[in-house]
Amino acid sequence: MRTAVLIVGAVLLNGSSHVLSHPALPALAHGQEQSFRSTSSELVVLPVVVKARHDRYVADLPRERFIVYDNGRRMPIEIFSNEDTPVTVGLIIDASGSMRNKLGEVMAATMAFAKSSNPSDELFAIHFNDSLHEPLGSGRFLLASDVRELETVVSSLVPVGRTALYDALMAGLDRVDAGTRPRKALLVISDGGDNASSARLDAVLARARKSNVSIYTIGIYDANAADKDPRVLKALSNETGGERFQPETPGLLLQTCEHIAREIRSGYTIGYVPPDRDGLYHRVRVVIEPPLPHVDIRTRPGYFAARGTPKPSQP
Repeated sequence: MRTAVLIVGAVLLNGSSHVLSHPALPALAHGQEQSFRSTSSELVVLPVVVKARHDRYVADLPRERFIVYDNGRRMPIEIFSNEDTPVTVGLIIDASGSMRNKLGEVMAATMAFAKSSNPSDELFAIHFNDSLHEPLGSGRFLLASDVRELETVVSSLVPVGRTALYDALMAGLDRVDAGTRPRKALLVISDGGDNASSARLDAVLARARKSNVSIYTIGIYDANAADKDPRVLKALSNETGGERFQPETPGLLLQTCEHIAREIRSGYTIGYVPPDRDGLYHRVRVVIEPPLPHVDIRTRPGYFAARGTPKPSQP
Protein backbone atom coordinates (compact mmCIF):
# COMPACT_ATOMS: atom_id res chain seq x y z
CA MET A 1 0.00 0.00 0.00
CA ARG A 2 1.48 3.34 -1.09
CA THR A 3 -1.28 5.78 -0.26
CA ALA A 4 -1.18 8.48 2.39
CA VAL A 5 -4.50 9.36 3.96
CA LEU A 6 -5.28 12.13 6.37
CA ILE A 7 -8.49 11.89 8.34
CA VAL A 8 -9.70 14.58 10.66
CA GLY A 9 -12.83 14.26 12.79
CA ALA A 10 -14.59 16.65 15.11
CA VAL A 11 -16.44 14.87 17.89
CA LEU A 12 -19.93 15.66 19.10
CA LEU A 13 -20.43 15.11 22.78
CA ASN A 14 -23.30 12.88 23.77
CA GLY A 15 -24.48 11.50 26.89
CA SER A 16 7.14 20.39 8.60
CA SER A 17 10.52 19.74 7.40
CA HIS A 18 9.14 22.66 5.31
CA VAL A 19 5.75 23.70 6.64
CA LEU A 20 3.55 26.41 5.19
CA SER A 21 2.86 29.22 7.66
CA HIS A 22 -0.64 29.91 8.92
CA PRO A 23 -1.67 33.37 10.13
CA ALA A 24 -3.34 33.62 13.49
CA LEU A 25 -7.07 34.00 13.47
CA PRO A 26 -8.41 37.40 14.54
CA ALA A 27 -9.58 37.85 18.10
CA LEU A 28 -13.28 37.78 18.81
CA ALA A 29 -14.99 41.11 18.38
CA HIS A 30 -16.90 42.54 21.28
CA GLY A 31 -20.38 41.09 21.42
CA GLN A 32 -19.60 37.78 19.73
CA GLU A 33 -21.08 34.69 21.33
CA GLN A 34 -18.85 33.10 23.97
CA SER A 35 -21.25 30.67 25.56
CA PHE A 36 -19.57 27.30 25.03
CA ARG A 37 -20.13 25.44 28.24
CA SER A 38 -21.88 22.26 29.14
CA THR A 39 -22.60 20.54 32.40
CA SER A 40 -24.55 17.67 30.87
CA SER A 41 -22.88 14.66 29.26
CA GLU A 42 -26.20 13.95 27.55
CA LEU A 43 -26.08 17.01 25.29
CA VAL A 44 -25.73 16.42 21.57
CA VAL A 45 -22.94 18.79 20.50
CA LEU A 46 -22.67 19.53 16.78
CA PRO A 47 -19.61 21.03 15.08
CA VAL A 48 -21.07 23.16 12.28
CA VAL A 49 -19.18 24.64 9.32
CA VAL A 50 -20.67 27.45 7.24
CA LYS A 51 -18.79 28.04 4.00
CA ALA A 52 -19.45 30.53 1.21
CA ARG A 53 -17.95 30.73 -2.26
CA HIS A 54 -14.18 30.66 -2.79
CA ASP A 55 -13.63 28.65 0.42
CA ARG A 56 -14.60 31.62 2.59
CA TYR A 57 -15.84 30.69 6.05
CA VAL A 58 -18.78 32.54 7.53
CA ALA A 59 -17.85 32.62 11.21
CA ASP A 60 -19.74 35.58 12.68
CA LEU A 61 -23.38 34.51 12.68
CA PRO A 62 -25.31 34.84 15.98
CA ARG A 63 -27.11 32.02 17.75
CA GLU A 64 -30.51 33.32 16.62
CA ARG A 65 -29.74 32.56 12.96
CA PHE A 66 -29.39 28.81 13.55
CA ILE A 67 -32.21 26.26 13.72
CA VAL A 68 -31.61 22.60 14.60
CA TYR A 69 -33.96 19.76 13.68
CA ASP A 70 -33.75 16.31 15.30
CA ASN A 71 -35.78 13.74 13.34
CA GLY A 72 -37.76 16.68 11.99
CA ARG A 73 -38.44 18.25 15.39
CA ARG A 74 -37.10 21.74 16.07
CA MET A 75 -34.84 21.70 19.13
CA PRO A 76 -33.94 24.52 21.55
CA ILE A 77 -30.23 25.37 21.35
CA GLU A 78 -28.66 24.99 24.80
CA ILE A 79 -25.03 25.87 24.00
CA PHE A 80 -23.56 27.96 21.22
CA SER A 81 -20.06 29.12 20.35
CA ASN A 82 -18.30 30.68 17.38
CA GLU A 83 -15.04 30.86 19.31
CA ASP A 84 -11.73 29.29 18.27
CA THR A 85 -12.21 26.62 20.93
CA PRO A 86 -9.30 24.23 21.69
CA VAL A 87 -9.87 20.59 20.75
CA THR A 88 -8.43 17.21 21.65
CA VAL A 89 -6.72 15.76 18.58
CA GLY A 90 -5.61 12.17 18.07
CA LEU A 91 -2.80 11.62 15.55
CA ILE A 92 -3.35 8.12 14.16
CA ILE A 93 -0.35 7.49 11.89
CA ASP A 94 0.30 4.57 9.55
CA ALA A 95 3.72 3.04 10.28
CA SER A 96 3.41 0.07 7.91
CA GLY A 97 6.01 -0.75 5.28
CA SER A 98 3.91 0.84 2.55
CA MET A 99 4.57 4.27 4.08
CA ARG A 100 8.35 4.06 3.65
CA ASN A 101 8.47 6.29 0.58
CA LYS A 102 5.88 8.66 2.05
CA LEU A 103 7.46 9.26 5.45
CA GLY A 104 8.71 12.78 4.68
CA GLU A 105 5.30 13.82 3.38
CA VAL A 106 3.60 12.33 6.44
CA MET A 107 5.88 14.25 8.81
CA ALA A 108 5.40 17.53 6.95
CA ALA A 109 1.62 17.11 6.72
CA THR A 110 1.32 16.32 10.43
CA MET A 111 3.41 19.32 11.44
CA ALA A 112 1.51 21.58 9.04
CA PHE A 113 -1.76 20.60 10.67
CA ALA A 114 -0.38 21.12 14.20
CA LYS A 115 1.17 24.49 13.41
CA SER A 116 -2.10 25.65 11.87
CA SER A 117 -4.11 24.49 14.87
CA ASN A 118 -5.01 26.28 18.07
CA PRO A 119 -1.81 26.24 20.20
CA SER A 120 -3.90 25.02 23.15
CA ASP A 121 -5.15 21.93 21.33
CA GLU A 122 -4.09 18.80 23.18
CA LEU A 123 -2.64 15.97 21.11
CA PHE A 124 -1.95 12.27 21.47
CA ALA A 125 -0.43 9.88 18.95
CA ILE A 126 -0.92 6.27 17.89
CA HIS A 127 1.41 4.65 15.34
CA PHE A 128 0.14 1.45 13.76
CA ASN A 129 1.37 -1.39 11.55
CA ASP A 130 0.69 -4.99 12.60
CA SER A 131 0.20 -3.64 16.13
CA LEU A 132 -0.46 -0.29 17.82
CA HIS A 133 2.10 1.92 19.57
CA GLU A 134 1.74 5.11 21.66
CA PRO A 135 5.06 7.01 21.44
CA LEU A 136 3.96 9.53 24.08
CA GLY A 137 3.00 6.79 26.50
CA SER A 138 -0.47 5.64 27.44
CA GLY A 139 -2.79 8.41 28.60
CA ARG A 140 -0.40 11.29 27.88
CA PHE A 141 -1.16 14.44 25.87
CA LEU A 142 0.97 17.33 24.61
CA LEU A 143 -0.01 20.77 23.35
CA ALA A 144 -0.03 21.67 19.67
CA SER A 145 2.45 24.39 20.57
CA ASP A 146 4.96 21.71 21.69
CA VAL A 147 6.42 21.57 18.19
CA ARG A 148 9.76 19.97 19.06
CA GLU A 149 8.24 17.11 20.98
CA LEU A 150 5.67 16.57 18.27
CA GLU A 151 8.44 16.39 15.67
CA THR A 152 10.14 13.75 17.83
CA VAL A 153 6.92 11.76 18.04
CA VAL A 154 6.34 11.85 14.28
CA SER A 155 9.95 11.09 13.37
CA SER A 156 10.05 8.10 15.75
CA LEU A 157 7.95 5.87 13.52
CA VAL A 158 9.72 3.14 11.55
CA PRO A 159 7.69 1.98 8.53
CA VAL A 160 7.55 -1.81 8.59
CA GLY A 161 4.96 -4.58 8.46
CA ARG A 162 1.31 -4.63 7.50
CA THR A 163 -1.58 -2.20 8.11
CA ALA A 164 -4.11 -2.47 10.95
CA LEU A 165 -6.02 0.72 10.10
CA TYR A 166 -9.38 -0.36 11.51
CA ASP A 167 -7.88 -1.45 14.84
CA ALA A 168 -6.09 1.91 15.09
CA LEU A 169 -9.29 3.80 14.40
CA MET A 170 -11.12 1.88 17.11
CA ALA A 171 -8.30 2.62 19.57
CA GLY A 172 -8.24 6.29 18.58
CA LEU A 173 -11.99 6.63 19.10
CA ASP A 174 -11.62 5.17 22.59
CA ARG A 175 -8.56 7.28 23.44
CA VAL A 176 -9.96 10.63 22.30
CA ASP A 177 -12.78 10.31 24.83
CA ALA A 178 -10.17 10.79 27.60
CA GLY A 179 -9.26 14.25 26.33
CA THR A 180 -10.04 17.26 28.51
CA ARG A 181 -11.12 19.63 25.72
CA PRO A 182 -14.87 19.91 25.15
CA ARG A 183 -14.43 19.30 21.42
CA LYS A 184 -12.57 16.30 19.99
CA ALA A 185 -10.83 15.46 16.70
CA LEU A 186 -8.96 12.63 15.00
CA LEU A 187 -6.14 13.02 12.52
CA VAL A 188 -5.38 9.71 10.81
CA ILE A 189 -2.63 9.26 8.25
CA SER A 190 -2.78 5.96 6.37
CA ASP A 191 -3.24 4.42 2.93
CA GLY A 192 -6.96 3.63 3.10
CA GLY A 193 -6.48 -0.12 2.90
CA ASP A 194 -6.31 -2.65 5.72
CA ASN A 195 -4.71 -6.11 5.81
CA ALA A 196 -4.04 -6.79 9.50
CA SER A 197 -6.98 -5.67 11.67
CA SER A 198 -9.24 -7.83 13.75
CA ALA A 199 -11.89 -5.08 13.57
CA ARG A 200 -14.05 -4.70 10.47
CA LEU A 201 -15.03 -1.51 8.65
CA ASP A 202 -18.70 -1.82 9.58
CA ALA A 203 -17.71 -2.00 13.25
CA VAL A 204 -15.53 1.10 12.87
CA LEU A 205 -18.37 3.03 11.25
CA ALA A 206 -20.80 1.93 13.95
CA ARG A 207 -18.34 3.01 16.67
CA ALA A 208 -17.81 6.37 14.94
CA ARG A 209 -21.55 6.99 14.80
CA LYS A 210 -21.92 6.23 18.49
CA SER A 211 -19.02 8.57 19.26
CA ASN A 212 -20.50 11.23 16.98
CA VAL A 213 -17.23 11.81 15.11
CA SER A 214 -17.09 13.81 11.89
CA ILE A 215 -14.21 12.55 9.74
CA TYR A 216 -12.33 14.40 7.02
CA THR A 217 -10.33 12.20 4.64
CA ILE A 218 -7.38 13.04 2.41
CA GLY A 219 -6.19 10.34 0.04
CA ILE A 220 -2.89 10.32 -1.85
CA TYR A 221 -2.79 7.31 -4.14
CA ASP A 222 0.06 5.47 -5.85
CA ALA A 223 -1.17 4.22 -9.23
CA ASN A 224 0.65 0.91 -8.66
CA ALA A 225 -0.80 0.25 -5.21
CA ALA A 226 -2.91 -2.91 -5.43
CA ASP A 227 -4.73 -2.49 -2.12
CA LYS A 228 -5.60 1.20 -2.08
CA ASP A 229 -9.25 1.67 -1.15
CA PRO A 230 -10.74 5.14 -1.73
CA ARG A 231 -14.18 3.67 -1.02
CA VAL A 232 -13.22 3.36 2.64
CA LEU A 233 -12.29 7.03 2.77
CA LYS A 234 -15.53 8.03 1.08
CA ALA A 235 -17.58 5.92 3.49
CA LEU A 236 -15.83 7.42 6.51
CA SER A 237 -16.48 10.98 5.35
CA ASN A 238 -20.02 10.44 4.06
CA GLU A 239 -21.23 8.51 7.08
CA THR A 240 -19.86 11.02 9.58
CA GLY A 241 -20.55 14.36 7.90
CA GLY A 242 -16.97 15.06 6.88
CA GLU A 243 -15.37 15.74 3.51
CA ARG A 244 -12.91 13.84 1.30
CA PHE A 245 -9.82 15.45 -0.25
CA GLN A 246 -7.44 13.90 -2.79
CA PRO A 247 -4.42 16.23 -3.27
CA GLU A 248 -2.04 15.11 -6.00
CA THR A 249 1.21 16.67 -4.74
CA PRO A 250 2.98 17.07 -1.37
CA GLY A 251 2.46 20.83 -1.60
CA LEU A 252 -1.27 20.44 -2.03
CA LEU A 253 -1.29 18.00 0.88
CA LEU A 254 0.24 20.66 3.14
CA GLN A 255 -2.27 23.25 1.97
CA THR A 256 -5.13 20.83 2.55
CA CYS A 257 -3.95 20.16 6.11
CA GLU A 258 -3.91 23.88 6.82
CA HIS A 259 -7.34 24.18 5.24
CA ILE A 260 -8.76 21.50 7.55
CA ALA A 261 -7.13 23.05 10.64
CA ARG A 262 -8.59 26.43 9.76
CA GLU A 263 -12.00 24.89 9.20
CA ILE A 264 -11.97 23.34 12.68
CA ARG A 265 -11.00 26.71 14.15
CA SER A 266 -13.60 28.63 12.12
CA GLY A 267 -16.59 26.44 12.87
CA TYR A 268 -19.49 26.76 15.28
CA THR A 269 -20.34 24.52 18.20
CA ILE A 270 -24.06 23.99 18.80
CA GLY A 271 -25.54 21.77 21.50
CA TYR A 272 -29.00 20.64 22.51
CA VAL A 273 -30.71 18.10 24.74
CA PRO A 274 -31.77 15.02 22.73
CA PRO A 275 -35.55 14.64 22.60
CA ASP A 276 -35.58 10.89 23.25
CA ARG A 277 -33.41 8.35 25.06
CA ASP A 278 -34.42 5.54 22.75
CA GLY A 279 -31.06 4.09 21.67
CA LEU A 280 -31.97 4.77 18.04
CA TYR A 281 -30.30 6.72 15.26
CA HIS A 282 -31.52 10.31 15.00
CA ARG A 283 -31.12 12.38 11.84
CA VAL A 284 -29.93 15.96 12.34
CA ARG A 285 -30.38 19.02 10.12
CA VAL A 286 -29.04 22.53 10.74
CA VAL A 287 -30.38 25.53 8.80
CA ILE A 288 -29.84 29.29 8.84
CA GLU A 289 -32.80 31.67 8.94
CA PRO A 290 -33.16 33.83 7.02
CA PRO A 291 -31.14 31.72 4.56
CA LEU A 292 -27.89 32.95 3.07
CA PRO A 293 -27.38 32.58 -0.70
CA HIS A 294 -24.63 30.31 -2.03
CA VAL A 295 -23.69 28.96 1.41
CA ASP A 296 -22.94 25.37 2.38
CA ILE A 297 -23.81 24.25 5.93
CA ARG A 298 -22.12 21.04 7.04
CA THR A 299 -22.52 19.02 10.23
CA ARG A 300 -23.04 15.41 11.17
CA PRO A 301 -26.00 13.69 9.53
CA GLY A 302 -27.06 12.18 12.84
CA TYR A 303 -26.20 10.38 16.09
CA PHE A 304 -27.21 7.41 18.20
CA ALA A 305 -29.20 8.49 21.24
CA ALA A 306 -28.39 7.01 24.62
CA ARG A 307 -30.87 4.48 25.90
CA GLY A 308 -32.75 5.59 28.98
CA THR A 309 -32.61 3.58 32.18
CA PRO A 310 -36.07 2.40 33.25
CA LYS A 311 -37.28 3.94 36.50
CA PRO A 312 -37.50 1.51 39.42
CA SER A 313 -41.02 0.33 40.12
CA GLN A 314 -42.77 1.83 43.12
CA PRO A 315 -43.70 -0.50 45.97
